[in-house]
Amino acid sequence: MSNDFLYPVTTQTWSNGRHVVRCVKVIQETWDVRTFCFMADQPVLFFFKPGQFVTLELEIDGQPVMRSYTISSSPSVPYSFSITIKRVPGGKVSNWLHDNLSEGQELAVHGPVGLFNAIDFPADKVLFLSGGVGITPVMSMARWFYDTNANVDMVFVHSARSPKDIIYQRELEHMAARINNFNLHVICEKHGLGESWSGYRGYLNQPMLELMAPDYLEREIFCCGPTPYMAAVKRLLEAKGFDMSRYHEEAFGPVPAEVRQEVKELAELAADAPEVPAAERNQVSFISTGKSIQVGPGETVHAAAAKLGLHIPKACGMGICGTCKVLKTAGDVDMEHNGGITDEDVAEGYILSCCSVPRNDVSIEY
Repeated sequence: MSNDFLYPVTTQTWSNGRHVVRCVKVIQETWDVRTFCFMADQPVLFFFKPGQFVTLELEIDGQPVMRSYTISSSPSVPYSFSITIKRVPGGKVSNWLHDNLSEGQELAVHGPVGLFNAIDFPADKVLFLSGGVGITPVMSMARWFYDTNANVDMVFVHSARSPKDIIYQRELEHMAARINNFNLHVICEKHGLGESWSGYRGYLNQPMLELMAPDYLEREIFCCGPTPYMAAVKRLLEAKGFDMSRYHEEAFGPVPAEVRQEVKELAELAADAPEVPAAERNQVSFISTGKSIQVGPGETVHAAAAKLGLHIPKACGMGICGTCKVLKTAGDVDMEHNGGITDEDVAEGYILSCCSVPRNDVSIEY
């Protein structure tokens, strides 16, 4: 570790952008889940909102790959941050990280960003609901409240496939044993031969929730897990008249099927549509490269760059990850993002190219 850590005056604070970090520790959480811990060579205070995520910039088989992962650690441990990744059968990035990322290796990360966090929705009583590796953002929140001795009444409900798949089990049990405002409940879908389990079994349902958190209608709820899990939770809550403005879920993940279908249909309509008159087109100029192109209504800045052969890094395509952030120096855009950019960045002129549609001629620093 650098001696610079002895002199806090040299320490910088993390801000949304590209940062080079080094993997300093790899922890085997379960048989197929690992936590990767990162630090910067020069001291950086990794402040973020518990629940936010970063996007990793990788090169796999000679191809650039961007992938976003929730920060599982807490900003109460500020000189490092961690991500927890499950090995997914056939998963290009998760398998590569498990097989190749080791202590001492460097990589670039973008972030932190994300609307799903415990800071923007303060509450005295919270209910954390997680399924599988979806535990990571709510674990970050729980760690933050635990470490800061927050006066927050927490109920933590986690669903796992089997006892051997319970991520952070010992730490969760330790937290529950140490403070009286952290109530832990774990549900296992099944258990294998030789595995003992005396807790809840099956899937989260209404009777279970009534037992675990009888006052759940009064709590702020943070939910993360596989899409079917979150859909089932929402149906359960809506059926009981829960105020869904107090329900928050981690929306990051694969593009939903309905969105993919919508994009496909829009593309087919665009292919059959008549040519857009010149008066309705806007020019997008990329200053650094000296290239420009006219785009029609609804076309994004990212699409304009792609037509010119310019590669703006992109991961999610939905304004979530913040990877495609660029500086707009002139013109106006309509930007419909999902938390991938901060108000401060917008004030400085930055936009997310994947979800920004020009309203007039615009200039981009790229």
